[in-house]
Amino acid sequence: MVNLAFAILALAMGLATPVHAQMYDPNYPVCMHVYGELEGERMDCIFTSLAQCAATASGRSATCLVNPYYARSSRRRR
Repeated sequence: MVNLAFAILALAMGLATPVHAQMYDPNYPVCMHVYGELEGERMDCIFTSLAQCAATASGRSATCLVNPYYARSSRRRR
């Protein structure tokens, strides 16, 4: 009986692991990958252009990249 209780507890703990959030925001076309000990590692997808991202990343441990999950607006401009 103790083995069964231990097995159920171990299974429950294995299923209760935290889920990671999506790293890329599909609303913005450019992301900045920040890395290093001072700022930690993260992906900031809040930029509308590579130039805007590059200005923010200047002097930091960061690189800019095109967001592979960017969802363009389906509306056509006239």
